[in-house]
Amino acid sequence: MILEPDRVGTVPYGPFETWYRITGTFDSGLTPLVVLHGGPGAAHDYLLSLSALAHGGRPVLHYDQLGCGRSTHLRDRGAEFWTVDLFLDELDNLLERMGIAEYHLLGQSWGGMLAGEHAVRRPPGLRSLVISNSPAAMELWTAGTDELVRQMPEAERRVLERARDSGDFAGATAATTAFYDRHVCRVVPNPPEVRATEAQLQADPTVYEVMNGPNEFTCVGTLRTWTIVDRLTQILAPTLVISGRYDEATPGAVRPWVERVPQARWEVFAHSSHMPFVEEPERYRAVVGEFLAAHD
Repeated sequence: MILEPDRVGTVPYGPFETWYRITGTFDSGLTPLVVLHGGPGAAHDYLLSLSALAHGGRPVLHYDQLGCGRSTHLRDRGAEFWTVDLFLDELDNLLERMGIAEYHLLGQSWGGMLAGEHAVRRPPGLRSLVISNSPAAMELWTAGTDELVRQMPEAERRVLERARDSGDFAGATAATTAFYDRHVCRVVPNPPEVRATEAQLQADPTVYEVMNGPNEFTCVGTLRTWTIVDRLTQILAPTLVISGRYDEATPGAVRPWVERVPQARWEVFAHSSHMPFVEEPERYRAVVGEFLAAHD
């Protein structure tokens, strides 16, 4: 269920603009939830079911990170521009411009990586952290997806391994789709909000290709050496870690969040892959909603 926004707009970020969408109002008395989407470069739309968390009065803020969706696009910028620090600074700017002093933070996939980077700095307004379907290091992500590829049916496995080794995925569309249907979103066909994000990513893949690479199981971009494992003990906020049984963020990639963040617990969704908010939406909202309420 997707609720209509109570407010949409943009805030300036230097010479650029960050687009946002708020469900609910900030005068409700409940701590707002700020949602960080994945990609990098995959707009907020696929996470819109989280707007239903505003049902009890909690304001929910979605936004499009720079370079995607309805925010400023910069197709001519390269690796020196698209950095983790850029997106951390954009988030800080958004919180300040919106007057948000206290908040919960939910990051999905790359958004969880970004949320972790934000949390290790121990911002005073962060009340809780939800890390959804996110690796603690890209080396762990790659090892996990390599194993998932090896578990594919033989014909598809051979196609994906050949494409990965050569870097040419032109003839691997069907095998790639089969992998995504298993490990990215098991609701097939994908719902409209997921298709909307995919369409926007295809229209402008700049950020995704620079920071990640050509697809979900080949990280050759600037994030390929990223890790937060050695800094996880610095996170003080209560933390909920979420993953799916069939997730491309495999248990080995997710486990450091649970083992090293002092106040972390892990919730695994048995019927989900990388998008449990789509695959098991009612349970996802219940689990997240209860966690947020416990830390308002």
